[in-house]
This record gives sequence, C-alpha cells and structure tokens, in this order.
Amino acid sequence: QVQLVESGGALVEPGGSLTLSCTASGFTFSTHTMDWYRQSPGKERELIAEIHTVGNLITYADSVKGRFTISRDNTKNTVYLQMNKLTPEDTAVYYCHAWYSHYDYWGQGTQVTVSS
Repeated sequence: QVQLVESGGALVEPGGSLTLSCTASGFTFSTHTMDWYRQSPGKERELIAEIHTVGNLITYADSVKGRFTISRDNTKNTVYLQMNKLTPEDTAVYYCHAWYSHYDYWGQGTQVTVSS
C-alpha cells in the first residue's frame, strides 16, 4: 500500500522557520521524483519545489526561491522542506507528491499557518 505521510505543519509567526517532512512507503522511493505543492483557500495547487533522483536536480517556484530548501534522504524514504523567512502568504496546506513515469502519489497534506 502506497503512503506519503506529511508532518511538521504548524502555526508560526511571520519571519519564522519550519521544516516539513514526508515519509514514503509502498514504492521504491529512490526512483521517484519528489515534489512539494501547496494550496491556499480559493487558489490552485502550486508546485513550489522539486527534487529529482539523478544528480539531485532541484527546482523552486519563484515565490519560495531563496527561502525554502528541499532535500531528500533515500535511506529514510523521506523528503524535507526547510522553510525560512515565512510570511502570511505562505499560509497553505502543503502536499507531498511522488512521481515516476506514469505513476504518481499524493500525501494527505499538512497545514502551515503564518500569523502573529
């Protein structure tokens, strides 16, 4: 059974930091590209960070570039999202996504709220 389980979402003050984790099971983690998406109320789901398997090629959305860092640990089947300098505009449900060829999987999401 494929599972992606996110954790680490919380309420944090503007300017703060947070690290999200997503642990995978039920598929070969190391062969899958891993993404973080987010979705705010009334907005479309947005791809914000992606880390590939080959050479750990990484891309970021402009909205998070320089503030967020994606990384993966294939020994732990886990992908991380380190988020710094958070603003209220980062408030969203954050989703983990895995894909390879025509296979793709989603986590259930974790809520991040940035507010004073």
